[in-house]
Amino acid sequence: MKRAADLDERGLIDYVTRQRWFGSKGREVMAARVLDAAELPGLLVALVELRFREGTHEVYQVLSGEELDGLAVPALARELVHLIRSGKPQPAGEGTVEFHQVEGFAGLGSELTTARPIQSEQTNSSVVFDEELILKAYRRLEAGINPELEMLRFLTEHGFANVPPLGGWYAYVGRPLEATLGIVQQFVPNALDGWELALDELAEAPDRFLGRLGRLGVVTATMHSVLASEPGDPSFGPEQASVESLGLLTASVDEEIARAFVELPDDLDVLDPILGRGEEVRERLRMLTHAGTTGRIIRHHGDFHLGQTVWTDDWIVLDFEGEPARSLPERRRKRSPLRDVAGMLRSFAYAASAVEMLRGTPAPGGWEDRARDEFLDGYLEAVEPTIIPSGREAFDQLLAVFELEKAVYELRYELNMRPDWLGIPVAGIMRMLEQPMRA
Repeated sequence: MKRAADLDERGLIDYVTRQRWFGSKGREVMAARVLDAAELPGLLVALVELRFREGTHEVYQVLSGEELDGLAVPALARELVHLIRSGKPQPAGEGTVEFHQVEGFAGLGSELTTARPIQSEQTNSSVVFDEELILKAYRRLEAGINPELEMLRFLTEHGFANVPPLGGWYAYVGRPLEATLGIVQQFVPNALDGWELALDELAEAPDRFLGRLGRLGVVTATMHSVLASEPGDPSFGPEQASVESLGLLTASVDEEIARAFVELPDDLDVLDPILGRGEEVRERLRMLTHAGTTGRIIRHHGDFHLGQTVWTDDWIVLDFEGEPARSLPERRRKRSPLRDVAGMLRSFAYAASAVEMLRGTPAPGGWEDRARDEFLDGYLEAVEPTIIPSGREAFDQLLAVFELEKAVYELRYELNMRPDWLGIPVAGIMRMLEQPMRA
């Protein structure tokens, strides 16, 4: 097993910057150092700081055995689960790595005979044991409790059945920072990825998928209602949205619109419908934010779309970390639950367009509108009414603000990453511009 002293600076830089979970590709790393490390049986858990030319830094969790990629060795991955099961803290140089098991979680009693890494992850590292448990190690660390741990613990304790229950976690407590290092939860075997299921059924049986969306709306509403069910909990209690919070939202989205439209190139035909219309979009935003009531702000998923769900005999919601590009305090911030609703509606827009690109079959005419109606009908039927705007007009107006925010984000993302997909956010912005506004 490598020890902290064995982790030389050049080797750390080379290793971390090659990994899929390294979040600052393209930036020059000037230095690296081990902030602290715990030597566990056969496995070193190290907190590694990388410093960039601009003077900023990031901290990553490095897990190593004989080689730097310790989680690739099944026996070492199992050791982390065994330590979570034991609940015994392990000393580090300047702090402690703490291990916690959720009382009554039966899954940690298994023998863990097989282990397989999840290869598709971009920001973390996960290992599945016996198709029953999944260990997720968070790679980029920030001070504070990870929102996924916080949300899963709350939803598990409150009996929300549509998440895989939390089994335990491990965390670093010490001088450099206090941070969640990883979690163990129940694995959902034989589950169908929500995004892939949407594309497959849109191509083969579009009405069948529509039939699932009312239930997805109910599950989403139930999740929001549970998250708003403890008024005395400062981390989860719902709060009345203030006039100032709505103004801050408007200003933030307005700034995003202005920036996005300034950056639009004028040589892409797909952008023609919105070129030169930035001020019109901003004016529409100002009209939308004259909603009478805004409901309450609550903890919410934060990055909600079809790819964060799986289907078994019901919908299961996954990945509560929030948007990876946002800071941890931002991801823990209470927002309107309609931000999640807007994310899912935009996911339907993506599915309706992507099915032709990826499956070679166009979506039936009007499918996106029907998908929206099915989902929203289920949501409105089940949601706690005090957490959403009062009245359908105010609901629709605030929802449109969040859809606009999402579409503008998508516009900038696709411009940089997937120009062939630009038509999807353009159509979302045009949809908003073409909707009649009530006086």
